Amino acid sequence: RTASHERSPALRGDAADGGVPGAQRGVLLRRILGIDPGSLRTGYGIVDVRGNAVSPVAWGVIRLEGEASFPDRLLRIHRELSDLIHLHRPTEAAVEKVFLAKNPSSALKLGQARGAAIVTCGIHGVAVHEYSAKEIKAAATGHGGAPKEQVAGMVARLLGLRDPISPDASDALAMAFCRAVTRDL
Repeated sequence: RTASHERSPALRGDAADGGVPGAQRGVLLRRILGIDPGSLRTGYGIVDVRGNAVSPVAWGVIRLEGEASFPDRLLRIHRELSDLIHLHRPTEAAVEKVFLAKNPSSALKLGQARGAAIVTCGIHGVAVHEYSAKEIKAAATGHGGAPKEQVAGMVARLLGLRDPISPDASDALAMAFCRAVTRDL
């Protein structure tokens, strides 16, 4: 099946370096895949980090509404993320930590979609880093309690994006950005 993706208009960064992280001008490159898993839409956002510069590479949404069953959706998440990993070759990934949800059924589905994404990264040797919603918001805005709209606007400005992006892709870019500016202790 063909995936239903909303993609970035240009895949900046891939042509110049042949798609090989770290291949350009001897500068160590980190390529980070942010994933916003969901049972109907899974957002993704990929950024490159060279020194202190963070630039967008690709973003979009894997739309899962057309799949007949929930197990088919999980398999599709795995397949589509595998394709993205093969195409863009990220060096690491970022996802939001588990949080409490009001609806138990929705929480279980979200957890399974999140698990499919994390396992897919692991299968391909991509280390996964987890961040709380507060950490992601603070990385983008300086305030862990910022509303989603403010986070989306700030991420777009910080990455130099002028065209509107879907909320799922924006959330995924925020996760990738958080990883880009966060240092492990």
